Amino acid sequence: MFFTHRAQHLVLHHAGPFLIALAAPLPVLTDGLPTRIRHFSGWRPVARLLRPVYRTLQHPLIAPVLFVGLIYFWLIPEVHFDAMLSTDLYQVMNWSMALDGLLFWWLILDRRTPQQGGLGYGKRIAILLVVIPPQIVLGAYIVFSKNVIFDVYEVCGRAWPLDPLTDQLLGGLLTWVPATMMSAIGVLIILSFLFRDARKEDAADVSHATP
Repeated sequence: MFFTHRAQHLVLHHAGPFLIALAAPLPVLTDGLPTRIRHFSGWRPVARLLRPVYRTLQHPLIAPVLFVGLIYFWLIPEVHFDAMLSTDLYQVMNWSMALDGLLFWWLILDRRTPQQGGLGYGKRIAILLVVIPPQIVLGAYIVFSKNVIFDVYEVCGRAWPLDPLTDQLLGGLLTWVPATMMSAIGVLIILSFLFRDARKEDAADVSHATP
């Protein structure tokens, strides 16, 4: 079913990584590791090698292109056809969506302030706004298409006797509406970060001004 596939990727690429990044679990997970693993000296050269790649993927210009680009890439009909019929390619597709989702939302929902090395709040909001239109366009194209775009489900069969165009319409709506809502929720959270920092600054100014 195409719409269940889109629901799966909505969780893998949007909702799941969003909630993980929002929870900021890294400090807790790190503290929960055995002491030997935490202090293992072999992590440093690995981190040194991966840091440039990580910074590149987290660049404010690259992150949104990669985020939207992967959605488009895996929904190219020919690519989608092959991915749904190949176990290995199917795993690559799902892992790429999950990992990219984690990278993207980790950048957006980073608890660090700009002064602590986090991305500026204005840039985060801009990124969230930039990724909305391409997802709307893609979802609308799928929703309003009069022809079956993804014929692989005719080959591998459907779990329920659902009309192919209805299945495609539901999948397009999942590509369009919830994804846009996730960006809107993200903007609200970033604004809450901004207001939190402003309150802290005001409290600090008051404490300094009090004799």
